Amino acid sequence: MEQPARFLDGNTPGILHCKLCPRLCVIPDGNFGACRVRGNKNGKGILPFSGCVTALAADPIEKKPLYHFRPGSKILSVGFAGCNLNCPFCQNWHISQSVDAPQKKMRPDDLISAALNTASRAIAYTYSEPLVHIEFLLDCMTLAHKHGIANVLVTNGCINSEAAGEILLLTDAANIDLKCFSHDNYANILGGNLDTVLAFIRLAAAQNVHVEITTLIVPGFNDSVKELDLCADFIRSSPAASEIPWHLSAYHPDYRWNAPPADPELLLALKKQAAEKLLYVYAGNIPDEENNTTCPGCGEIIVRRIGYCTDSWLSLPKAGEQSYRCAKCGGKTAIRR
Repeated sequence: MEQPARFLDGNTPGILHCKLCPRLCVIPDGNFGACRVRGNKNGKGILPFSGCVTALAADPIEKKPLYHFRPGSKILSVGFAGCNLNCPFCQNWHISQSVDAPQKKMRPDDLISAALNTASRAIAYTYSEPLVHIEFLLDCMTLAHKHGIANVLVTNGCINSEAAGEILLLTDAANIDLKCFSHDNYANILGGNLDTVLAFIRLAAAQNVHVEITTLIVPGFNDSVKELDLCADFIRSSPAASEIPWHLSAYHPDYRWNAPPADPELLLALKKQAAEKLLYVYAGNIPDEENNTTCPGCGEIIVRRIGYCTDSWLSLPKAGEQSYRCAKCGGKTAIRR
């Protein structure tokens, strides 16, 4: 049965106005919005790619990247086609910038079964931009909670407030891209809106969603000390700032951006600078780099990470608590169960 489309306003004859994200696409009959998956057929909203899965895999949760949510566990990752941004350095452009990748139609209960069969107690909606398939996600996430499965969003966060509030009620953890801190670059290069992303991050943290933030360090786009300092200032001002990890990830040339790869030494210097303002800063996509987490109380390592391999020294939360405790001093940590 075809899934009804939401966030599409049909008050103008033959034309739909999409209100899901700040692009506010005007979609004539027979066309799709910028995301390529939300369309108009005879004045009716259509979602022909709803439930069409382009990638399905059991991943280490650190690959999302999530470092402070169930470290060392496996998560079922599911990807779809399409995205509402046009990042010229996209690392998954084969599925985000096209709907032509091989796809398999799946129902929400198929994904729940897959998670249970792989012993994954969490599902990550990831790889491209999951929120352009919000109707399908809401069904999946509701069913996942009924089976005791956590929901994880890996998202660009470029979604308007009504839809954001609804999806975050079902979200346990999110890794949100903060691609830069320039209104012009968000609008003119990516096709997005910085203020919308910042509002999404604040709302997620305020609603007690476990939040981690990723910034892909792209030479010639966002790698200035000043701009990354603005990102750190924003994170420090967010709700639950002391518990939000920031992942600085190394870019490599892909899609339409041909700058040289990000310099690992620069990334480590940026990590050191950001650590003057934030408790948890990690540098990703650097071979052999250890990304350890220390206890805020005793300073001892409580999670050691090399790549996706982890060792941890954590104790289970006490009754009524969400976060693990340090196995060495018994103090509270920012790592959620």
